[in-house]
Amino acid sequence: MQLLKDRIIRDGQVIGTEIVKVDSFLNHQIDVALMSEIGKEFATRFAGLSIDKIFTVESSGIAIACATALHMGNLPVVFAKKAVPNTMTDQCYSTEVTSFTKNTVYSMIVSKKYLSRNDNILIIDDFLAYGGAALGMVELAKQAGATVHGIGIAVEKSFQGGSEKLRQRGYRVESLAVISSIKDGYIIFKNNKEGER
Repeated sequence: MQLLKDRIIRDGQVIGTEIVKVDSFLNHQIDVALMSEIGKEFATRFAGLSIDKIFTVESSGIAIACATALHMGNLPVVFAKKAVPNTMTDQCYSTEVTSFTKNTVYSMIVSKKYLSRNDNILIIDDFLAYGGAALGMVELAKQAGATVHGIGIAVEKSFQGGSEKLRQRGYRVESLAVISSIKDGYIIFKNNKEGER
């Protein structure tokens, strides 16, 4: 998705050789018009599938998931929580996930009320690096008996191997901006020549 790639080049910040900071428009401050275009693109890419629920994880995936849900016919969005709130008194599914950006292990939790074996879900998230969050959501879907029809990612860092792990498990992954490497402070997107951004 050229619009997203252009925005990453314009407003993203490279940190070292593994991190791209996009908090000015994607996951801290949100450009709502861009979110809508991202949601529209995911709706196009996953058109024709029997999706009845969008599934993500708090907090950065929520805006993208909501935009996607609107463009797919106003589907419900369920997001996994990273801690059990005292208001969650019902039973839940849970799994442990390692966060690349925070270098921590956290619990991913979703109420059994909102994810069930009748659900046909599309997983949506902002970033895919090593695949921890996406694999955690897949695990929660498995626990619920839900069917995962696809995984939509706004920004993928393919050099960290997360999408390959998911594809090896048979999941369809659609990423809108695929970063193949970060070199000398430059972001190199998949299918671009070295030095092109």
